[in-house]
Amino acid sequence: MRPSRRFKDSIYEQIARIGKALAAPKRLELLDLLCEGPRTVEALARLASLSVANASQHLRVLHHARLVVAEKHGLFVEYGISDERLPKYLHLTQELAEARFTEIREMTNAFLERRGSLRRLSSEELLQRVRSGEVTILDVRPAEEYQAGHLPGARSVPLAELGARMRELPRNREIVAYCRGRYCVMAIEAVEQLRKAGYRAHRMEYGVRDWRVRGWRVEKISARPQEMGSRS
Repeated sequence: MRPSRRFKDSIYEQIARIGKALAAPKRLELLDLLCEGPRTVEALARLASLSVANASQHLRVLHHARLVVAEKHGLFVEYGISDERLPKYLHLTQELAEARFTEIREMTNAFLERRGSLRRLSSEELLQRVRSGEVTILDVRPAEEYQAGHLPGARSVPLAELGARMRELPRNREIVAYCRGRYCVMAIEAVEQLRKAGYRAHRMEYGVRDWRVRGWRVEKISARPQEMGSRS
């Protein structure tokens, strides 16, 4: 075999390591979760509906491909993304999949229609109103994810606390809730609760990762995210 051929084969073999590591739906979900902030194996297992053993196995594959890093914190091992370009990579991968597979949009629309949550402002109009400060922005993710990064001006009201804290929200302004992106259901559930209570509420399908990919400013609180879990 010619040296030039061996060189090309070797390069593509290395690049293919990323594709092999991501060739499992659960590993894509785990990386998606880690883009929101560092987490322990136990928290990731709960969020992705995996056993701790299965989550650990998937994380070992991602670690071997150098897509995640692990740090020891007391009795827990905490994982995080290894490269700030990963959120953009995942974002582009999802966009390509949505463009090539109409099944994704059909499944999403069917799910939202069943929940009665499809009635919302257009994405561009909503983004404009969020960025101009015309609405109250509600981050319904766990507080630790909010600390790791949130939309400028967003208020942290985790979904689990929404019922008890709803009186804190203004009734004379529209509320826009967001969570982890277009496939996350926490914002959908928040909008359902708010509308039942008489608030004018909308769901924004964009999350912090989408915000970062567009190069827009994201605010952060200087605190290391702790291990926790919630619905995805």
